[in-house]
Amino acid sequence: MATPLSADKLLKALKDEGVKVAEYKSWRTHNRNGAGAWGPVHGVMIHHTVTSGTDSSVALCYNGRSDLPGPLCHGVIAKDGTVHLVGHGRANHAGKGDGDVLAAVIAERDLPADNESDTDGNVHFYGFECINLGDNEDPWPAAQVEAIVRASAAICRAHGWGKEGDTSVIGHLEWQPGKVDPRGPGISMGDVRRRVAERLRHDAGWSPDTGDQEDEEGDIVPKRSLYGTHEYTRTIEPDTWTTLHFNRQYEGKGWVEKEPQVSILFGPVFFSASIGVRVRGLQRGAEFQIRLARYQEGEDGKFERTGTLPINSPVHSGGDGHFTYTWTGQLTGSRRGRLRVEVIHFGDEPVTVDWALAESLYWAA
Repeated sequence: MATPLSADKLLKALKDEGVKVAEYKSWRTHNRNGAGAWGPVHGVMIHHTVTSGTDSSVALCYNGRSDLPGPLCHGVIAKDGTVHLVGHGRANHAGKGDGDVLAAVIAERDLPADNESDTDGNVHFYGFECINLGDNEDPWPAAQVEAIVRASAAICRAHGWGKEGDTSVIGHLEWQPGKVDPRGPGISMGDVRRRVAERLRHDAGWSPDTGDQEDEEGDIVPKRSLYGTHEYTRTIEPDTWTTLHFNRQYEGKGWVEKEPQVSILFGPVFFSASIGVRVRGLQRGAEFQIRLARYQEGEDGKFERTGTLPINSPVHSGGDGHFTYTWTGQLTGSRRGRLRVEVIHFGDEPVTVDWALAESLYWAA
C-alpha cells in the first residue's frame, strides 16, 4: 500500500526529475476528497484534454465542468513540456475501470485487456491531462512527451515503483473500456513506459544524450556508450540466433550494475560500434557468427527486427575463442530504434558466451 505523496514531496520529486513546474492557484488544497478516498495509490494515468490552448485548458482542469467538478487531474502537461499543477488529492480523472488492470499495475506485470468498469480509479492513480485535441491528428511535441516521461518517472521513483517492471504508468485507454486517450502522432504508452523504465535506471537528474556536442572549432564530437557483462553467461544453442544480454554500463565514473538488458544503442543516431565476445566450448572448425540487428517499435508497442548489419563469421580451431568486430551504420525511422547484438553457431553442442563488451560512438541522426 502506498500513501500519496504530500504536496511538497510531489513538487520536489518533479523538480528533481528535471520537470518544469508551474503552480496554479491553490492547487495544494484543491481536491475532491469530500467525495471519497485518495489512496492507496498504485500508479500514474495519462490522458489527453481534447482541448487546445494552455491557459484555457489549465483553467478547465482546475475548475472542471458543469457535469464534472474539478480538479480533473493533478497536473496539466502543456505542449511546451510545462507541468501545471492544478490539484492535490482525489481528482476526477480516471473514473471506473478494470480491476484486473489495477491488479496488474500493482504486481508490475503485463496489462490485460480492459473489459470491465468495476473499480474506482480516482482512488488509486495520479492523473496527468496532456493538452491535445485527441483527434489522432494533433501532434505530440517531443518536449511534451519528455515531460510525461519525467513526471511519471518522478512519481514512480518517489514511491519505489518500477523495480519489477514498467507498468506503473498507464493510459486512460488501458484502464477504462471505450477510452482512446492518449492518442495521436508522437505518443505511445509502450514508448512512454520504456522511457520511464530507462530513467529509473539512472539518477533523477539524468538526461539522455542526443549525441550532439561541439568542440572548440564547432565540429561535432560523438558521444560514447559502453555496455558489458559481469559474472553473467549466455548459453547459445546450435543453429539459433540468440540476443546477448548486458548487465552493466559504464557511466563516466565507473561501472554500474544493471538488470540484464538487450539494447546497446537507442536511435535515431548514426554510430560506430565495436563488439567483443568470448565464447567457451566451440568445436574445431565450427562457425560462429556475430551481427548487429536493428529493431523498431511496432504499432502494438513491441519491437521487431527491421534489418541487420553484415555478419562476421569466424571459424575457430576448437575450444575457446575471443572475437572483436566493428560496424558503422545508423538507427533512423519514424519510431524509436534499438540496436542489439545477436550471435549464432553451427556446432553440434551448445556453447557459452561468458563475456561481452559493446562500445559505441554515436551522434544524432
